[in-house]
Amino acid sequence: MATVLRNVHVFDGDGFSDPRDVALAGGVVVEDAGPDADIVDGAGGYLVPGLIDCHIHLAGPHTQELLAAAGVTTGLDMSSPAPLVNAMRGRAGVADIRSAMMATTSPVSAHAERMKDIPAAREALVPSAADAEQAVDLRVAQGADYLKIVIDLPGFDAETVDALVAAAHARGLRTVAHASRSDAVAMAEAAGIDVLTHAPLDRPVEAAQAERLAAAGTVVVPTLTMMRGITDVLRTAGVHGPSYQAARESVRALHKAGVPILAGTDANETPAAPASPPFGSSLHDELELLVEAGLTPVEALRAATSVAAEHFGLADRGTIAPGLRADLVLLEADPTADISATRSIRGVWLAGERLAGSA
Repeated sequence: MATVLRNVHVFDGDGFSDPRDVALAGGVVVEDAGPDADIVDGAGGYLVPGLIDCHIHLAGPHTQELLAAAGVTTGLDMSSPAPLVNAMRGRAGVADIRSAMMATTSPVSAHAERMKDIPAAREALVPSAADAEQAVDLRVAQGADYLKIVIDLPGFDAETVDALVAAAHARGLRTVAHASRSDAVAMAEAAGIDVLTHAPLDRPVEAAQAERLAAAGTVVVPTLTMMRGITDVLRTAGVHGPSYQAARESVRALHKAGVPILAGTDANETPAAPASPPFGSSLHDELELLVEAGLTPVEALRAATSVAAEHFGLADRGTIAPGLRADLVLLEADPTADISATRSIRGVWLAGERLAGSA
């Protein structure tokens, strides 16, 4: 069904337009939806591209439904078994997904120890640099969209990380590194990782390193929601070493240096995870935390839309323009004035179809 969203302020990446109409047909934004289009009165609401969560862990089909209900129309999975991922691809009326399949990790890492009871965990293990190409080839065969490398020290040595990055790049895959400590960030930087996910909890990224990362074209998904969750859990348990302030100050330094910041939450329902941000709603928490860490509301919105799409190769979404996928969220209030307004959802459209039950 072709649709016209009438009388809406449209986010253009810098701010909102005066009220206008937006036409949808065939799953994309169009110039003209034709005379028989269904008319939806936007009543002066604020239309933004569907939000992108750049770090989730799939927990089953309900994951996609929870994301969509919160206006998150695309979820980037960072470690899940291939059969689960492929069973969830292409479902209509729910959030679209991309995946790394199972993240690669060292058999001697703390991450491997936490995940040892997960049936697919053995597939994640890469014992040495000599096994890197086989590991990457497996994920290519499974249909991975990028490669996730868990730099959880002690764990991988530099030679293995370098080999995984080289093998992924040779096969046209972006690389994403789990790096929640400063030594892991340094190893990822030396290997030429494309995307850092998490922010260090031991000490902030220094200005000089932030400038090097910016010059190298590295992007960061700091998952502040998860980093805050981890430190809250540890503090409750009486552990006071890791610091959320270090993660927040890292984002401030990276942003000041010009490193692109992407919005991601590490949402999961994994019992072994150190914290479990909820699917969908936690992205709104993340946007607020990014603003607290120094991004403007406009920059935070871009971190979950156009900038996220650009750096993960999602050329068909992330902005509102003719020919692009009609993943859209209609808000009651202006999020460029107050980022918490991303929660004021009046309607969600997924490939041009309104989500059932959205206000």
